[in-house]
Amino acid sequence: MGKFSLRLVWLALLGGVSAGLANDAVIEGTVRLNKPPVAAPPSAQRYQAGSVQPAPPPPSPMAVVYLEGTFPAPATNPPTVRLGQMKLQFETALLPVQKGTLVEFPNTDDVYHNVFSYSKTKRFDLGRYLKDEKPAAQRFDQPGVVNLYCEIHEHMRGVILVLDTPYFTKTDTNGVFRLENLPAGKFTLKAWLNEKTPPYSLPVELAPGAKLRVDLPGQ
Repeated sequence: MGKFSLRLVWLALLGGVSAGLANDAVIEGTVRLNKPPVAAPPSAQRYQAGSVQPAPPPPSPMAVVYLEGTFPAPATNPPTVRLGQMKLQFETALLPVQKGTLVEFPNTDDVYHNVFSYSKTKRFDLGRYLKDEKPAAQRFDQPGVVNLYCEIHEHMRGVILVLDTPYFTKTDTNGVFRLENLPAGKFTLKAWLNEKTPPYSLPVELAPGAKLRVDLPGQ
């Protein structure tokens, strides 16, 4: 886990709760994030004569906090999610999904996009497509990091983090998070910041109705 201190505060621990409330535990807290330097937005003139103005990059940094452990096999596949392209940017810079999730990549711009990844976790290339075209949705069935790019707009960057757990959330840009509807048991709480840094790990034990506060250091 490295040399860092963790502050754990039990806010409430309810004993003797019936089995019907076994999935009502909560973990909340913060992950300390370093603020990156503000980058200048890309110029639209690089790609076309002002027909689409690039938006600023999506907010960053953020972290993904998730609970790792042994959970019952899901009865169905996770729901399909969308990661669109809008104003020459991915709609979000970081998308956590559960293993098995199907992801669609709609284009809402009036120009071509071509989303692809060469990551070992998931390699694909959607080819060039316009907003009225629907490229094939991609199923992410291996845990790991998938780096996203656009073959046409080289400034576009995105990350899909594929997790082997149904219990995860993304922090806000201040590092605040809240994991809800958690099962009772012994698990490992992890915080993923980027692929260059190993996730922070912390063993946790949750009782039914428990509310746990965890403040994790950043990079």
